[in-house]
Amino acid sequence: MISNQILQNTIEGLKAIARVELCVMDVDGKSVAMTADEMEKCGKPAAEFAKSPADSQEIQGYQYFKIFDEQQLEYILVAGGVGEDVYMVGKMVAFQIQNLLVAYKERFDKDNFIKNLLLDNLLLVDIYSRAKKLHIQTDVRRVVLIIETDNTKDSNVLETMRAYFGAGSKDFITAVDENNVIVVKDLSDGDSVRDIDRSATGVAGYLRKENYKSVRIAYGTVVGELKEVSRSYKEAKMALDVGKIFFDERDIIAYSELGIGRLIYQLPIPLCKMFIKEIFDGRSPDEFDEETLTTINKFFENSLNVSETSRQLFIHRNTLVYRLDKLQKSTGLDLRVFEDAITFKIALMVVKYMKYMESYEF
Repeated sequence: MISNQILQNTIEGLKAIARVELCVMDVDGKSVAMTADEMEKCGKPAAEFAKSPADSQEIQGYQYFKIFDEQQLEYILVAGGVGEDVYMVGKMVAFQIQNLLVAYKERFDKDNFIKNLLLDNLLLVDIYSRAKKLHIQTDVRRVVLIIETDNTKDSNVLETMRAYFGAGSKDFITAVDENNVIVVKDLSDGDSVRDIDRSATGVAGYLRKENYKSVRIAYGTVVGELKEVSRSYKEAKMALDVGKIFFDERDIIAYSELGIGRLIYQLPIPLCKMFIKEIFDGRSPDEFDEETLTTINKFFENSLNVSETSRQLFIHRNTLVYRLDKLQKSTGLDLRVFEDAITFKIALMVVKYMKYMESYEF
C-alpha cells in the first residue's frame, strides 16, 4: 500500500530527529528502506523474529519491532543501538509507520470510491453506504476539474497536485487515465463560478512554476449531491475537448462557456460532411486563401460592421466590399446578410470539429 520511497523518507526524517539508525524489512527479512547499509545484516534475525510470538525483541544489539496491518504482520522495524532511548524511539517509529498504513489504506479506499463514482460504476445505494463508511459528506457543493499537462516531464503530476492541495484538504485528487488529473473540489455556499476560475488559475500558475509548460484546465457545473459528481466530470471532459477545438487560445474553460461549440461537438461526422457538401458543394470553407480568411474572421469579430472591419484591416471600404462580393460569387453566401453569416460561421466551426476528430482517430 505504501511505496518504499515514502517509507524511506519517513525513517530518514525520524532518524534526523532521534539520531537512531532505522531499517524496515518485510517478513522474509528483505530490506524495504533503511538509513544505514550495515543494517542489511539484520535480515536473517528479522525473518526469525517474524516467526516468534513476541511483538518486540532485542537481538545482537538491535531492537526489533513488529508492524501490523489489521492484525496481519506487514513489516519488521529494526532500530540500531541499545538502551532505553533506542527502544522508546523504535516503538514510536513502529507506531508512526502503523498509522501510515492505516492512513494510506483509507486514502486508497477513498480514491477507488471516487474513481468509480466518476465513471458511473456505482449503484445509488452503494454511493451512500460507502460514502458513510468512508466519512464522505454527500450533500456538499462540488465541482469537477480536469487538469491536462504535457507528458514530457518525468515527475508525477498526480502527486504534484496532491502536494498543492495539501493533506488536510477536503478536495479529492485522483486520475482515471495517464493523461489527466481530476480534482473533485469542495465548495462553500458562497463560492461562485468566478471563485472556481480563480482556483483553476492558481493551479495552472503553480504547475507552470513546476516547469509544466502546457497546462489546460476544464471544469463542469456545480453539483449539490455526491451522486451528481459524475455529471460534472462528463461536462468537464466535454469542455476539455471542445476547448481544444474552438477555444485553443484559452488555458481554462468552463462547460457553461462552450456555447454553440457544445452542440457541434455532439454532431455525427457523416451529418457534418453532408452539411458542408450541401452548403459549399464539397469545397471546404477553410481552403480559401489567407487574405480571404483574415477578412472573414475580422468581419465576424466586428459584428459584420463594414466600416470598422476595413479600418482595422487598413483597407478602403470599397476593397472590403469587393472581397465580400467575390466571396459571395464563389460560395453563394453574402456575409453582410445575417442568415448567410450565421451559416458560414457554423460551417467554419464544423470544419474545425471534423479536422479535430480526424486527427484524434489517428
